[in-house]
Amino acid sequence: MTQRPTDHDQDEPLVDAASDPVESAQQASPESGPDDGLTDDGLTGGTTDDSLGDEPETDVPDETGSESSALDSADTGRRGTRHEHLEHEGEVAADFLETLLDIADLDGDLEVNVEGDRAAVAIVDSEDGPAPKSLVGRDGAVLEALQELTRLAVQAETGDRSRLMLDVAGHRAGRRAQLVELARATAEQVKDSGERAELEPMSAFERKVVHDEVLAAGLSSESEGTEPNRYVVVLPAH
Repeated sequence: MTQRPTDHDQDEPLVDAASDPVESAQQASPESGPDDGLTDDGLTGGTTDDSLGDEPETDVPDETGSESSALDSADTGRRGTRHEHLEHEGEVAADFLETLLDIADLDGDLEVNVEGDRAAVAIVDSEDGPAPKSLVGRDGAVLEALQELTRLAVQAETGDRSRLMLDVAGHRAGRRAQLVELARATAEQVKDSGERAELEPMSAFERKVVHDEVLAAGLSSESEGTEPNRYVVVLPAH
């Protein structure tokens, strides 16, 4: 995890324009074998050796092993490149958010991380003051909008669609804990009653947390309705 303190006295945001290095594994080529043992003796009248089969055998490099090693290196390179790409996404997002905080004259430091297959950026308390909860809004509405705006900024820079997650003042972390408890309690209720249970409308992030927890409890769930009133339904076991 990288923590970047914001600097409101800085006129220009730091922009990391360096592109990620692309690692590639080259397949090792076996060395060419020795000469076939034929000499000019037969052409010059010297004694020829017809027992070519008695020539000592030479070791041949294991091409299969070389290819396997090259493929393993390539897989490792791809994983490394993906992680580096997500780190770059986080840095681009942090640059964008740092500029926004400077313009709005808001306090807060930036933490950049990679969680699973996503870049994650959080605006946290700084030495100058707490993280601005005004960027969370009612029920996280402002946070959701700011996250989408940040994703668009990252996409404009990298050319790739971003699934970056943004948190402000620990809102998502706290909300996740609440949703885990809600999902567990609802799952127990459905197991006892044998009837489906509908939860209140939630954001896509919140529904995902509930779906994962219900699945861990041994039940299934689905989302119904349309945005912004889409909600989770916990289903009884069949």
